[in-house]
Amino acid sequence: MDKMMDSPWVLRIVALILALLLFFSVRAELSPSNKTIMSEQTAVIRDVPVDVFYDDKNLIVTGIPKTVDVTIKGPMTLVLQAQASKDFSVFADLSKLLIGEHNVRLQYENISEKLQVTLDPAIVKVNIEEKVTQEFRVDPELNTRLLEEGYILNGMSANPATVYITGAKSAIENISYVKATVTGERGLKEPFSQVAAVKVLDRDLNKLDVTIEPETVKVEVDIGAYSRELPVVLKEIGKAENGITVNQLTISPTKVRVYGRKSMIDTLTAIPLEVDLSKITESKTYEFDVKLPEGVTKISDSKIKVKADVTKVEQEKTTTTTTTTPPAPTPTPSPPSEDTSTPSDNSTPPPTDKTEEDIDS
Repeated sequence: MDKMMDSPWVLRIVALILALLLFFSVRAELSPSNKTIMSEQTAVIRDVPVDVFYDDKNLIVTGIPKTVDVTIKGPMTLVLQAQASKDFSVFADLSKLLIGEHNVRLQYENISEKLQVTLDPAIVKVNIEEKVTQEFRVDPELNTRLLEEGYILNGMSANPATVYITGAKSAIENISYVKATVTGERGLKEPFSQVAAVKVLDRDLNKLDVTIEPETVKVEVDIGAYSRELPVVLKEIGKAENGITVNQLTISPTKVRVYGRKSMIDTLTAIPLEVDLSKITESKTYEFDVKLPEGVTKISDSKIKVKADVTKVEQEKTTTTTTTTPPAPTPTPSPPSEDTSTPSDNSTPPPTDKTEEDIDS
């Protein structure tokens, strides 16, 4: 073995083999394909804004996404540079397109030609329409479940009452609701005001892509207790004094407004007014308190005026009147009849005559 290793030919063969291995190893490291594999990189840059070029004074464009994702692939240094600086842009040039629908390929600029660029999405369907501006009335709204029990929403108003909405002609034609919604905590029972954003919706309550001027309005909310107007019904109690005849009682007002819980107020049909006839002594206007029925917390008129029409009947002294009335016609022939009818005058003469006859005999 030692003799073999000492042989110059063996050493030459081993040196040749090692030289060949080193040669092929270095060649593989320096090959272009391996360089590409080692230095190439891919990166995704998300949410890159999309610029649109068109006549924005007279036209409206829909269908263009606000952002796209950009995938770049190439040398590591260029990829890292583009990813860090983000000085490139993505745009859609619609300046030469007419009104209608179009399939448009998005473009990019300020990206090195050595990079492979992919946009997601790359092609978009756009609709170019005429721009229209129209005035609409704002309808304020409030969830009535936020109101305290026994209170109702009397009314709401927006200031300004109208807004100007600008958008594509088709969007303006689809507007069904222009609303300003106010919110609050449960138990609302006092009037208040609130600034609310204006929403533009179609008939399916989908939000439309339009421009609103102004975007907010001030909403005045009027909240009050639930109330109803009910007739006043006269209810007589007690008894008029002797000699007093109550001919007619007229009440004023004939209707009052009552406030309270809706469930209780809705069961009422009238408000009774008790009038004590014993207190009616002459023809004049009286005031009587209204007793609140159960469930009523307030009434518009707590006192009701009652105009009384009364006739007074004077009491006659029957004994004095009957004895004094006949003597008035004293000069009439009635006195003689009284004398002849007097028992004492008729009986006296006969006994006198009889006495004289007895004496003569």
